[in-house]
Amino acid sequence: MNLEYLGDKLKASRKSKNLTQKELADKIDVKTRTVASYEQGSAYPSIEVLGKICDTLGISSDYLLGISDKIPLEMGGLTDEQMQLFLQLISIVEQYNNTIEKGS
Repeated sequence: MNLEYLGDKLKASRKSKNLTQKELADKIDVKTRTVASYEQGSAYPSIEVLGKICDTLGISSDYLLGISDKIPLEMGGLTDEQMQLFLQLISIVEQYNNTIEKGS
């Protein structure tokens, strides 16, 4: 298990839901500074709070804890053009990763 990026993943997931730290804190029944501590990597949530975070943000604990890099992807709200651009970006990143792996 790799907790090194928990804060970054939490922050990105929170922002993807257009939530402030205070809004997330209110939803998971903690203080705003507690969410800030999680995002800065200076504290980690309890199992109970981790479950609330995952439910609120629609992510898995495996993703947040670094066990998996798979996240659910919601394309709602994107135009067809935006969706196409997003999928192209994913393809470019995958191609880059494959190139890097072959060069290793």
